[in-house]
Amino acid sequence: MAQPDQEAKNVKPFAEFLESTPPYTSEAISDLADQKIIGPSTGRFVLAQPDIQLHCDQESCKGIRFFYNTGGEKHLGDESWQNCFLSYVCRNCRRTVKTYALIVRRLGTSGAGGAMKYGEVPVFGPPTPSRVITLIGPDRDMFLRGRQAENLGFGIGAFAYYRRVVENQKGRIISEITKASAKLGASPEVIAELVQAEKETQFSKAIDQIKIGIPAALMINGHNPLTLLHTALSGGLHGQKDEDCLEIAQEIRLVLTELAERISQALKEEAELKQAVSRLMNRKKETK
Repeated sequence: MAQPDQEAKNVKPFAEFLESTPPYTSEAISDLADQKIIGPSTGRFVLAQPDIQLHCDQESCKGIRFFYNTGGEKHLGDESWQNCFLSYVCRNCRRTVKTYALIVRRLGTSGAGGAMKYGEVPVFGPPTPSRVITLIGPDRDMFLRGRQAENLGFGIGAFAYYRRVVENQKGRIISEITKASAKLGASPEVIAELVQAEKETQFSKAIDQIKIGIPAALMINGHNPLTLLHTALSGGLHGQKDEDCLEIAQEIRLVLTELAERISQALKEEAELKQAVSRLMNRKKETK
């Protein structure tokens, strides 16, 4: 195991490091260790165990919750690098567990030091909205591999995964847009164009089929999301630096996430409207 960089660019509280720093990134930590007094004139340093805030997927949580450390004290001896594992549990449901594999080193007598993650389960990064998973369907695992590559800063890998997802699920994505467009009252001509676009095997030809456009409620900053995705995918991998691919990959994910949200909202509003009409009609019958 290689040691972290000796010169860390940032100084962070240990809790923030655990919450927000991706693996394989060295950080200077302001409060890595606590000093414990064990005698009149002696003491020792132990690894700090701050509460942290993470997303919990349990049904009783479904949001950011406090997590607490469940391990015992970890002694930090001299100023050499040490490997350690930390386990955290959600304070709310007491079921979700987060585990870190770290290499740490304290410096001086202030409790400051350096740290780097080299493992994290579940994997680092914010949760993927369920709406996006529903939109891409069968390529869920491929999308999550792309998300992991993005979280780790692997731009070419993230772009390649996301491109395959969009190309594989082009028909499904357009089909969901068609359903939402119909719920939003789109004209028969718009629906006909979308149905035809869904049948095309090439993304560019599918885009060409949509000449009238889609409902404004599904547009993203005034742009057709399919056109935005096609523009992002057209760049390709040839000649692109990894950081450029990472930026494009992030754009693809953000457009897919926003599109999934807009489709979900359109279908939800229609369902709520039907329920409201049904309740009103039932009340009307009861008053007769």
